[in-house]
Amino acid sequence: MCGRARCTLRADDIPRACHRNDGPIRHVNMDRYRPSYNVGPGMNFPVVRRDDGSNTDGAGIVLHCMKWGLIPSFTKKSDKPDFFKMFNARSESVCEKASFRRLLPKSRCLVAVEGYGTKDEAVTLVRFYEWKKDVSKKQPYYIHFKDGRPLVFAALYDSWENSEGEALSSYSGLCEKLHTFTILTTSASSTFQWLHDRMPVILGDKGSTDAWLNGSKTDMLLKPYENPDLVWYPVTPAIGKLSFEGPECVKEVPLKTQEKNSISKFFSTRKVEKEQESNMEQSVCDESVKTNLLNNLKEEPRSTDDRLASLTDKDHDLKSNVPVPSLGDVGKSPAKRDYEELLADTKPSKDEIETSPARKKGNIKGGGDKQPTLFSYFGKK
Repeated sequence: MCGRARCTLRADDIPRACHRNDGPIRHVNMDRYRPSYNVGPGMNFPVVRRDDGSNTDGAGIVLHCMKWGLIPSFTKKSDKPDFFKMFNARSESVCEKASFRRLLPKSRCLVAVEGYGTKDEAVTLVRFYEWKKDVSKKQPYYIHFKDGRPLVFAALYDSWENSEGEALSSYSGLCEKLHTFTILTTSASSTFQWLHDRMPVILGDKGSTDAWLNGSKTDMLLKPYENPDLVWYPVTPAIGKLSFEGPECVKEVPLKTQEKNSISKFFSTRKVEKEQESNMEQSVCDESVKTNLLNNLKEEPRSTDDRLASLTDKDHDLKSNVPVPSLGDVGKSPAKRDYEELLADTKPSKDEIETSPARKKGNIKGGGDKQPTLFSYFGKK
């Protein structure tokens, strides 16, 4: 958020900082402007707005000194103005809330500063030298462009009158018609998330300032400033008091080791997170490759076994068609088998031996004839 700023610019430099270099410029209440290193809500601040009814680029520009902290026109005229209630407006909801939605068409303005910061309090006070909330204390930081050029913020303005139409004596310089403004904020850029979750809407070039003043759509304008030319450094906590004013507000102060380590830890953590995401993606890829490889290896043996089983079945079928010799035939050659068959045919049977009279007679006389041999058999004709 944006609750403190430095604006030490000369009145003539403010329109140029907002890229309003040509055309007439009308001044309103600029006698109330006091350059300061420590400007906060409720103080006078110059803004650049279009003149009522002017639609020409570069013409009809008004440099108007207003109070920082929006007081809507529908505020009760008997109420006491509270400049700390609406010194910022969330850009995400300006199109929805009645306090801001009605101002978008014709009540846009630009705020030029040289640097800003914020401060988180227990209540709604937020300062614009950015405060880093710590356990024991709050450390402010001064945020600015590296080259020293002014920052330009998107803002909305309104006017309000009290019940009597008279000057508000309790506030110096408040007339019966009070002009006030609010600075729009958006989510913090990636560079400043360690410091705060919000930042002002910064219009970084002429194209964006022209688009904002001309009433263009807000979609592409109200977004975080991500360019690397926005830098910061720590400053004294004394700027928490509006009475502390002067160049000492923007003087860099050394940080304690613990605070330095806290900032370094934030950026190193972001780097580690990116590396972890990269490693996780690589691990997922490697795991996928490994899983596919294992699946292929598991399928390969099964296919080999199937082929071996098929070959075994074929061999079995072939063997079943071949006649298997009996045990009696094992070791016998064809010639030996023929001899045994022939011998079996020529050998007389038992009955022939017992009933032959000649054999009986021969056995009685000489003890019987010798059995014919194979050679004697083939010798007979």
